[in-house]
Amino acid sequence: MINTSVSLSAARFRGRAGRLLAFILILAFQIVSARYSFAATVQGRCVGVSDGDTVTLLVGRKEEKVRLFGIDAPEKAQPFGLRAKQYASSLVFGRQVTLERTDTDRYGRTVGKVFVNGRSLNEEMLRAGLAWHYAAYSHDPGFAMLERRARLERRGLWADPIPVPPWEFRRVKRNSQQALNLLKSWR
Repeated sequence: MINTSVSLSAARFRGRAGRLLAFILILAFQIVSARYSFAATVQGRCVGVSDGDTVTLLVGRKEEKVRLFGIDAPEKAQPFGLRAKQYASSLVFGRQVTLERTDTDRYGRTVGKVFVNGRSLNEEMLRAGLAWHYAAYSHDPGFAMLERRARLERRGLWADPIPVPPWEFRRVKRNSQQALNLLKSWR
């Protein structure tokens, strides 16, 4: 004789487990598709240059702030910061560009490679010696080679005897602000 109460309980459990699994799979699909819902490569026009590694593009009717993948240019308050911004602007501002999206950063900016007339802005900044290869986020050997060549030829910021990487500049600035806040709290 088959125990129907056990069979019914097992069937209910399988039904609930199946529905839960289906729900989890649908939810995971929604999250993944939302993250990658934008096209990987798009055309746009550069409508702003914030600094040597951040531009604003008009894609369709929407402005999109883009952090250039794999490079870190000097901050505006650093030596060569303004020059990096001006150089990036001279290459892309007002021009039609192609954006290859690679990610979104913690500030909500698109991270990607920007091309104008088939030339990579990311690579041009490295070639001119106006950015570091951001090896913490990119393992692109081509980027590393372009930085090395600019260093050897003392182009751009590499003419400075002791160039300070922007990530170090930001860290020191952040720590200085924290120390200042601590001193103010002791008063």
